[in-house]
Amino acid sequence: MVRYRNVVWDSARWDGFAFRDDDIVISTPPKSGTTWLQMICALLVFGTPEFDGDLGEVSPWLDLVMQPREAVVAALEAQRHRRFIKTHTPLTGVPFDPRVSYLCVARDPRDVGISWGNHLANMDLQAVQRARDAVDLTTADDLLPAVPPPEATSRRDRFRHWMLDATPVADSGSSLRFTLHHLATFWDTADAPNVVLVHYDDLKADLPGEMRRLAQRLDITVPESAWPSLERAATFDDMREHADRLVPDSGLAKRDKKQFFHCGVSGQWAQVLGDTDLRDYSARAAELAGPDLLGWVHHVPVTVPLSEPPRATPRRACP
Repeated sequence: MVRYRNVVWDSARWDGFAFRDDDIVISTPPKSGTTWLQMICALLVFGTPEFDGDLGEVSPWLDLVMQPREAVVAALEAQRHRRFIKTHTPLTGVPFDPRVSYLCVARDPRDVGISWGNHLANMDLQAVQRARDAVDLTTADDLLPAVPPPEATSRRDRFRHWMLDATPVADSGSSLRFTLHHLATFWDTADAPNVVLVHYDDLKADLPGEMRRLAQRLDITVPESAWPSLERAATFDDMREHADRLVPDSGLAKRDKKQFFHCGVSGQWAQVLGDTDLRDYSARAAELAGPDLLGWVHHVPVTVPLSEPPRATPRRACP
């Protein structure tokens, strides 16, 4: 397997992990809908919005280095419910077991880049570094994330830094390069019966239908009477109202947990990026991924040239 390692996570923590027959691995690029998919899995597994513990406790992030691996593994071994484990590691860095279901959610990378910039602005990076330094693991300068320079104060500048970041994917936390690489590891394995691809825009357009599709793929039976409450609990607005319970903490300090669910609107990049940015983005994306994958992640037919990306209309404005 490829080892993916940065200041926040280390995929080597998967080495020797004992899977169960019905485990679920939720593997997504950052800011693509990870917490949303975790919440949907929690609702399907428990069959109710009222489950014990915070989302990060019932769905641990195994490769997060801010917690001792032994403690995370022990907590997972103690779970009696069907386990669903979070990771930002691409599929090539996680043990592939035919008994396990692997879920990946994709989002338009332009929205991912905008969301990542908002995420960094909401992070207390000094607190993150202190939490990282408290872990008994060798640290080095080359593990530090490629953060935008101090002068990159606008959303556009932060996006361009993310878009052009050339950090090798094995060392990256988030960039256009890493995001498309992560998705490609799933796209290339999509024919496997235990691999499930989800698109963020499909969740936005038909949340009930996508939840039922996931239940079917995961072989989970939900009583018809339970669906209305589960669907309501999976909405973005409801999750924002319960941010204290749902937003991952684990040493990744956030100034405002509700800000973690900053907007969630598809097409918010249209408010930030100009024609030059879109041309540069299209050229960079074409260097990093093939047309089939790019057509899927952008939700456009592969016959539409990415050099002329459609301008999405957001459902509502983002601050």
